[in-house]
Amino acid sequence: MSPINVIGLDHVVLRVANIKISLEWYKNVLGCVEERIVPNLGLYQLRLGLALIDLVPFDGTLGKIGGGPPTKKRRNMDHFAIQIIDFDEKKIRLHLSRQGVESTSVERRYGSLGHGPSMYILDPDGNTVELKGPPDSCQKEKLDGVIYKFPKKGETARSFARSTLLASVRRRESRNKRKKIT
Repeated sequence: MSPINVIGLDHVVLRVANIKISLEWYKNVLGCVEERIVPNLGLYQLRLGLALIDLVPFDGTLGKIGGGPPTKKRRNMDHFAIQIIDFDEKKIRLHLSRQGVESTSVERRYGSLGHGPSMYILDPDGNTVELKGPPDSCQKEKLDGVIYKFPKKGETARSFARSTLLASVRRRESRNKRKKIT
């Protein structure tokens, strides 16, 4: 059994040409709410239900990593992240190694459920996939200059997502364990 037990999509990171236009589009068209901004990285995180859409201007700190501006022939997705129920680094690395997949170091990153461990891998086509672990018990912001928009609304959404997703998955795991015993 794989140690990568997926709950669902955590977030998608898009490189954008014009942050103002993109923010307005995602807020007005899809009803996203700005949740968190990291100005020195050029990172704008929008709440979309239980997940996040991260927007990074292509000419910002993070956006420059992906090259020039997005066009019809140039990708604008930086990466997507999947939320996993447990994050046992040793088991995950062993599993990935057996599959011939390299991974980055584990870092504490922010996702739809809050701050927690994550690592990056590449799929066969070179797309970056983030394996996002469960939230840390301490959710204190460690980066300087971070701006939380509507902090109470954002925390409510994160709390709901954590309780809904994690409780649901843990109930499913418990049922599966009981079935194996009987």
